[in-house]
Amino acid sequence: MEKWYLMTTVVLIGLTVRWTVSLNSYSGAGKPPMFGDYEAQRHWQEITFNLPVKQWYFNSSDNNLLYWGLDYPPLTAYHSLLCAYVAKIINPDWIALHTSRGYESEAHKLFMRATVLIADLLIYIPAVVLYCCCLKEMSSKKKVANALCILLYPGLILIDYGHFQYNSVSLGFALWGVLGVSCHWDVLGSLAFCLALNYKQMELYHSLPFFCFLLGKCFKKGLKGKGFVLLIKLACTVVASFIVCWLPFFSEKEQTLQVLRRLFPVDRGLFEDKVANLWCSLSVFLKIKDILPRHTQLIISFCFTFLSLLPACIKLTLQPCPKAFRFSLVTCALSFFLFSFHVHEKSILLVSLPVCLVLSEIPFMSTWFLLVSTFSMLPLLLKDDLLMPTVVTVMAFFIACATSFSIFEKTSEEELQLKSFSISVRKYLPCFTFLPRIIQHLFLMSVITMVLLTLMTVTLDPPQKYPDLFSVLVCFVSFLKLLFFLVYFNIVIMWDFKNGRNQKKVN
Repeated sequence: MEKWYLMTTVVLIGLTVRWTVSLNSYSGAGKPPMFGDYEAQRHWQEITFNLPVKQWYFNSSDNNLLYWGLDYPPLTAYHSLLCAYVAKIINPDWIALHTSRGYESEAHKLFMRATVLIADLLIYIPAVVLYCCCLKEMSSKKKVANALCILLYPGLILIDYGHFQYNSVSLGFALWGVLGVSCHWDVLGSLAFCLALNYKQMELYHSLPFFCFLLGKCFKKGLKGKGFVLLIKLACTVVASFIVCWLPFFSEKEQTLQVLRRLFPVDRGLFEDKVANLWCSLSVFLKIKDILPRHTQLIISFCFTFLSLLPACIKLTLQPCPKAFRFSLVTCALSFFLFSFHVHEKSILLVSLPVCLVLSEIPFMSTWFLLVSTFSMLPLLLKDDLLMPTVVTVMAFFIACATSFSIFEKTSEEELQLKSFSISVRKYLPCFTFLPRIIQHLFLMSVITMVLLTLMTVTLDPPQKYPDLFSVLVCFVSFLKLLFFLVYFNIVIMWDFKNGRNQKKVN
């Protein structure tokens, strides 16, 4: 009883922080002609309500795709339509075709904020609470503390409630999928992940771990028996869910192709804005966009992405277990973010979700990563006048993690899950006992760098010759940190694999 009382308190704290952040400015407020993501969400409600389904993704006089054209899968469009029906009841002017463009009023802001909060409350927050309650070998208070830290993660709060988006919907569905396949509800888990993928196509970042984990389960059960039955069930679930979501767009071939063109806009280029991945960081020294043709950029980014996530996927297929699944979600999503084609800075949230899931296992490294992930979006957050909410939410999150998990006391080789790796290295280098100290020093340097760059960005004017100097520095420094995390998580996965194999021999 006490656990549920504490968990309810945690949820209320999470909701209060979210609502408080939403009271600040939002993306593009009062900035015509494009305004910002707030207007994009409102505009999609306008389009889906006033136009027939067949016109949602096509350019026309009533649907100018250059003005926040719909570029997410059908489930996002259906969600916009549902919100539009509610908006129609309250005030039809909010979604009037053409005349509602750039609409801003206090009542409408309240309505839009409420839609994000309700979606969060219905999908994401229950998944977080249930996930934390299902954690094993933890006291009730630790489970509550874990839920508090996840719900206070500043990146998601600032983007959904400050910048204004509905990332918690797709991430919530993905988390329900993780819960399902981890608790042997494989069909329900697959259905939940299909909903996530049909809400935002960026959920492809998580698709390979889901595929490999479930395929590994089928192999483990035997493809001539129960494994084959499970494979058929999963295949039918995926096909059926996609057919239901895409049915209105299957009437004509051009309809389907147009939706796909909108979902995967190859023409937009290798990266967009200042994003902390390889291609944006490399462009400081080498203008890849100008040197290589588009199709070559696609091939190179695909190869980098595929090769970087291959080890984790192979390991997961051979040894499917919930722990390997969680860590593979981290490495695969991070590989996509660092190396894939046309990445947004907000896509780091797709890496942050699985890192939140391993927060109780490696609290020091997880907390560090989640701070870096929020810092990597600094140029976007400052652009939306979210400096103060960023500082407050980051401090609240850091204090919650530091007090809940005593993160500075959990930096031994074993608690960093680097013991097997260190033992392997010490076979060839006996003096290799300083890894925890190195990581502690790197953390301290990382925090100092993030604080200094934030202060410089806020207080100093960049040179006229280099107007984007501070934004580029933030992205480049964040990229180096994220690359370090990719190496770290892959080491944890691969040496855990070796340790598991050796343990089997012992048994």
